[in-house]
Amino acid sequence: MRILVIEDDRKVASFLERGLREDGYAVDVAKDGIEGALNAHVYDYDALIVDVMLPGKNGYEIVRELRTKGKSVPVLMLTARDSTADIVAGLNAGADDYLTKPFSFDELLARVRALLRRGGAGRTEQLVYDDVAMDRLRHVATRAGRELDLTPKEYQLLEYFLLNPDRVIRRTELLEKVWDLHFDPMTNVVDVHVGHVRRKLRKAGGSPLVHTVRGVGYILSRAAPS
Repeated sequence: MRILVIEDDRKVASFLERGLREDGYAVDVAKDGIEGALNAHVYDYDALIVDVMLPGKNGYEIVRELRTKGKSVPVLMLTARDSTADIVAGLNAGADDYLTKPFSFDELLARVRALLRRGGAGRTEQLVYDDVAMDRLRHVATRAGRELDLTPKEYQLLEYFLLNPDRVIRRTELLEKVWDLHFDPMTNVVDVHVGHVRRKLRKAGGSPLVHTVRGVGYILSRAAPS
């Protein structure tokens, strides 16, 4: 699942980005209200974390514009102000939840998960291909009912394969979508992680599902490419 963080405090933004990525989420960060509003309107996110006080456009304005345009993406607002009036203003603007600074990351994560359970950007909660299943809210993947012991990055990689079954996926696409990296001809990070996912799928039982397309990339398929 992909989350947009709109936060102008670099330390807070970095803290949120690092923690959410470690928990297996894909994260985009916008450092002002103008950029954040643009991203929120253009791309489909599963949730937004929006600071109230932002340069260019404040959090209330961003959320109010999204709701006016019919965007139902869940929004968690952050603020250093905890007065009842501020909380009411945020909720009236269309926010789903409100968290005051300072906060613990565990509390923020619990609130984000609660928002995602209510539904975000029309994304499906369950992904299934053959005997592999993924619960995107619980961050659990299984094969033939056996839970897969995946690292956060391996989870994201398998998630991308499950979202794009029976389609050849280039290494450069995986670098961009899973690692948020531009093309680097010297890196073998994709091959290494795909190898880990393959081994864990095979260990859980069943025939190979992730196949190499020589010179191109990989494909999630019940049958090996000819």
